[in-house]
Amino acid sequence: MAQKGLSFADRRADARANAGELQATAEASGEDLAWFDQLYKAAGDDPARVPWADLEPHPGLAEWIGRSGMLYEGRAIDIGCGLGDNAEALSDAGYEVTAFDLSQTAINWAKQRFEHTRVDYHTADLFALPQEWTGAFDLVHECYTIQALKHDFRKRAFAAIAALVAPGGSLLVICRSRPDDVEVDGPPWPLSRTELTAFERHGLIEQSCQEFTVQKPDRAVPHFRVMYTRPAS
Repeated sequence: MAQKGLSFADRRADARANAGELQATAEASGEDLAWFDQLYKAAGDDPARVPWADLEPHPGLAEWIGRSGMLYEGRAIDIGCGLGDNAEALSDAGYEVTAFDLSQTAINWAKQRFEHTRVDYHTADLFALPQEWTGAFDLVHECYTIQALKHDFRKRAFAAIAALVAPGGSLLVICRSRPDDVEVDGPPWPLSRTELTAFERHGLIEQSCQEFTVQKPDRAVPHFRVMYTRPAS
């Protein structure tokens, strides 16, 4: 429940600070990924307290879907789907969508928000996904998952995500960006162009990379939108 007297912006600022504290505590305890579900639980029913929840599709995804005006088709998967807005946008565009998140709380929240959804929501761990998902998706959508990870988890995420792309399929990555020579205190930890080349070491071919900004109330946040494909054979 939203705290009385605090604006959305104030509650969002508190959530960002809380995310950093939860992440540091989880890392110190050796349960590096536990902070995601803890954050969703602490939010209660207030999306302002989920730092990445804007209750609408990411503008980088919305622009990508809308630029052609065509109806998409095939199987898509949304990684780290959170409250479901990106998954629902892909479904509305015509994809048969599977979406998953590590947090059961987030998945329950998404299902409550989209009661009549066509999206197949799951609670799942990126590093222990169902075997039948390997190489099964025509479109894999990754938005903000890798940038929330550190250390070995970050490196392993590239392989786990690439493994979902079917032969002839595509991976769409949307992330905050940083120059190669700039380190950022997080979370999140934006990605550099050099880091993103890891996908190519897992059998994918970069087709395009666009730089764009997302305007926040207090700043413009630089992003990458990168499209990869896996050869059909």
